[in-house]
Amino acid sequence: MRILITGGAGFIGSHVADLLATDGHSVLLLDAFLPQAHSTGAPPEWIAGHELAHGDVRDAELLGRLLSDVDAVCHQAAMVGHGLDPSDAPDYTANNDLGTAVLLAAMHKAGVRRLVLASSMVVYGEGRYACPDHGVVPAPPRRAEDIAAGRYEVPCPHCGSDLEPLLVGEDAPLDPRSTYAVTKLAQEQLAAAWARQTGGGVWALRYHNVYGSRMPRDTPYAGVASIFRSALARGAPPQVMEDGRQRRDFVHVSDVAQANALALTAQPPYGWCEPVNICSGQPHTVGELATELADAMGGPAPQVVGGARPGDVRHVTADPARAAELLGYRARVSFAEGITRFATDPLREPVTTS
Repeated sequence: MRILITGGAGFIGSHVADLLATDGHSVLLLDAFLPQAHSTGAPPEWIAGHELAHGDVRDAELLGRLLSDVDAVCHQAAMVGHGLDPSDAPDYTANNDLGTAVLLAAMHKAGVRRLVLASSMVVYGEGRYACPDHGVVPAPPRRAEDIAAGRYEVPCPHCGSDLEPLLVGEDAPLDPRSTYAVTKLAQEQLAAAWARQTGGGVWALRYHNVYGSRMPRDTPYAGVASIFRSALARGAPPQVMEDGRQRRDFVHVSDVAQANALALTAQPPYGWCEPVNICSGQPHTVGELATELADAMGGPAPQVVGGARPGDVRHVTADPARAAELLGYRARVSFAEGITRFATDPLREPVTTS
């Protein structure tokens, strides 16, 4: 199979390319080298063996040429991360949503009907919660005054008691709470409309907190694992927000690459966009991540600093059952093994944010 990987020189895309090539597929990488992910316009050394087109996913003419002999598309290209503030919104929507729309239109013209879309757990907003007295309830936004006072747990909207976090399934209500999250949900919806209109098939892989080699470093657009490692590399303690007990599912990039390979070779859900959680299935706290990484790097102990970034959620951890059932996906890298590897993994050079 010949597969176009958008964002193919990036953190996750390059790992997907390596695995697909090892499995005998022909891969073609497209990358615009956005400054939020790349320090220079030069291709990183780890994609030297792959066919590369340097260009923007919003370039319809370029896509028309690239898609002429492609069997499937793995769409990783996106502006990612929490960002800086709402002034990022035009860049997020232009790169993520317009880029996806242009790609889908080009796929339609080229007759390409198989798409694997990199989505995200951020489409859920807060995770799934239950109250001892009221059962499963929707999670209201946390109030700034509560966070300032050190009250971090999500309260029940009926009685105010702290809610218990549960695993989130793909049928959970969608409640994006940042610009980035809104654009990821819009990508899914655009892909779903395309699938219904064309008979195409889409797997929307909702990544949880991905970490591993080739992450960009020293940038606010990076994941928390990269931010902690950058601090430790400077000899500084990781700064852990809230109380460090917020729960996430940290999944190694090699497992995410495996999920993409499985989705690209599975029977496509023709006429439909099928969302699937891609996670480890083993939740950990952000504080545990900081402590484990500090120990692995021999660095200073984390500092819990309180507070929270606007739009941050308290807990979001995933139910991995659908990925196992539909794709045969199960994470292979344990938390301890992955963090030990991450402590010495190569990362990208510092990037610009302007």
